[in-house]
Amino acid sequence: MSHGSPLVDVPTLRAELAGGDPPVLLDVRWALGGPDGAAEYAAGHLPGAVFVDLDTQLSRPRRAGEGRHPLPDPAALQEVLRDAGISAGSPVVVYDAATSTSAARGWWVLRWAGLRTVRVLDGGLAAWTAAGLPLSTDVPLPDPGDVEVAPGTLPVLDAAEVAELARTGLVLDARAAERYRGDVEPVDPVAGHVPGAVNSPTTANVTASGTFLPAEELRARFAAVGAGAEEPVGVYCGSGVTAAHTLLALEVAGLRGTLYPGSWSEWVADASRPVATGADPG
Repeated sequence: MSHGSPLVDVPTLRAELAGGDPPVLLDVRWALGGPDGAAEYAAGHLPGAVFVDLDTQLSRPRRAGEGRHPLPDPAALQEVLRDAGISAGSPVVVYDAATSTSAARGWWVLRWAGLRTVRVLDGGLAAWTAAGLPLSTDVPLPDPGDVEVAPGTLPVLDAAEVAELARTGLVLDARAAERYRGDVEPVDPVAGHVPGAVNSPTTANVTASGTFLPAEELRARFAAVGAGAEEPVGVYCGSGVTAAHTLLALEVAGLRGTLYPGSWSEWVADASRPVATGADPG
């Protein structure tokens, strides 16, 4: 990986874990509809990794009018991170099962909270085991850290700002094409997309094995939908999870984007907001 990359590969992580300043490992396995991440963690995880629950620790309970995964309460997040052994300046590596979809949410939330040295294990646990490296069922008890959360270190968009940016700039919808078009909607009460948003499915950010495409391929992929280094890019998905994966891919490509945390689940919570359907942005 290039210097400053938000990704780390298995050989590099293995060497760092054996070094004098090993990163704190966070296991953020999660999938919409299961399997249960905590159960998967209990069955085997990277040695020394601490499990962090995406639904309850990287999000907070939903209030009326919000999306399904609101950003966590800063004080509660700080306690979670300290319990994981994270102190000021601690390097952190986040991973999930393979494709980094939920790990990217962890990466983004920690960056939003002010942590600087946060990376994602490219290819996740699958890449680790494919390299013949062991898993553990031991649950670590790290010494508490002293990290101080500084929420808002990364910017966010609200619904009004997304609506404006979709008209004047570029907003990417990271959901599958059939959900963007409104052909199906398995989770939210209304199908379709934010008028003006362009579809850029998260699944196209990675290879068949779950590792991210090379930076140059990601740059070409984003250029094809109008994303460049100069223009602001907003990103949303269903609830603010997979959109973080596209934000991670943008960073790998040397680009920047801004998350709409409420995403589609928040957008359709207000019936007065317009909805577009079909393959065109609308």
